[in-house]
Amino acid sequence: MLERDLKGRGITDLNVLRVMAEIPREEFVPKMCHSQAYCDGPLPIDMGQTISQPYIVALMTQELQLGPDCEVLELGTGSGYQTAVLARLAKRIYTIEKFEELSKSARGVLDRLGINNVEFRVGDGSCGWPRSQLPRCGCFDRIMITAAVPRMPEPLIEQLTDGGLIVGPVGGPAVQDLVVAKKRAGRLIQTTVCGCRFVRLVGKNAFEQ
Repeated sequence: MLERDLKGRGITDLNVLRVMAEIPREEFVPKMCHSQAYCDGPLPIDMGQTISQPYIVALMTQELQLGPDCEVLELGTGSGYQTAVLARLAKRIYTIEKFEELSKSARGVLDRLGINNVEFRVGDGSCGWPRSQLPRCGCFDRIMITAAVPRMPEPLIEQLTDGGLIVGPVGGPAVQDLVVAKKRAGRLIQTTVCGCRFVRLVGKNAFEQ
């Protein structure tokens, strides 16, 4: 996976490569999919959701340019694999999942792996993190969206620090562009990284049910 699917496709961040070599991906997929855990493709998880292919996980993480002092908001906990990768590279992760079953399962896996710098929440990720529970600085250094949105949700833009980065799939319900954006003077400067396909983010500031 590392040599062919990550390094071979342009993943150059040594910290991202190191963390993805260390985290056991099979812990985050159903038992029937263990033999496919390191194949470069998405795999099904509960509640009709998926775990993204390793390359996309690495690419999105690399685009965030994480540092050890970063406070990160993640939308779409899913299996918790992307959460685990982020947690090994940043100070603290705040992750929101719509389905309580997935959130509990992800928390259990991260607990077993000794990853304890994650705050879990069940709810509508498109509304951002509750204002009363934001990090001490009142905003996030980085935001990752792991489900498709028609546009960058305004509450997330508000909760991103000036100079911070947000990455996520933006577009229609079937096909999107992976977009990375930097916030400057209250506005996002967006760059398209590549085409992609993600499940939809359903919520007040995303897709309707």
